[in-house]
Amino acid sequence: MLFQNDKLVVRPLTFEDHLLLAKWLSDPIVLKYYEGRDNPFSEERVLEKFYGENDETQRCIIEYEEVPIGYIQYYQLEDEDKKEYGYFDTVIMYGMDQFIGEPDYWNRGIGQLLVRSMVQFLVEAKQAEKIVMDPQTWNERAIHCYEKCGFKKMQLLPKHELHEGEYRDCWLIEFNPY
Repeated sequence: MLFQNDKLVVRPLTFEDHLLLAKWLSDPIVLKYYEGRDNPFSEERVLEKFYGENDETQRCIIEYEEVPIGYIQYYQLEDEDKKEYGYFDTVIMYGMDQFIGEPDYWNRGIGQLLVRSMVQFLVEAKQAEKIVMDPQTWNERAIHCYEKCGFKKMQLLPKHELHEGEYRDCWLIEFNPY
């Protein structure tokens, strides 16, 4: 287990979780917000993307009341990644991405609990000095959640992410604990 906050647990991804990821990432309701409805994942694709990459990304499963409900990942940004976002300082900076794959758990405050808990973990356990995300501008529900958790819009990233056949604008948002 990475951490627990009340009924929320975040734990490292295991091989057995690939079936959950395939279920969530083939659901058009979830794909509307994460990866795109034109981009469903098969079991094989899940294994390739989430288990085959040899990088420093920490991949985790979100559980709520002992039920797996979603996915979260975090990673330390390298200097090259920082420069892409316009950061030229030497602070310890992390990025994170997440989704709740069980729509029955949407709009219950779990996203806020998750984001606040992960931010606290990254600041306390990883000494993060800044945390960034880049949600698509149209995803107002997610952006509202992130802003309630202390993230601020820093800059517009035009045509930053391919989603459902077109490049979409994203916001670079930042959490600064200082």
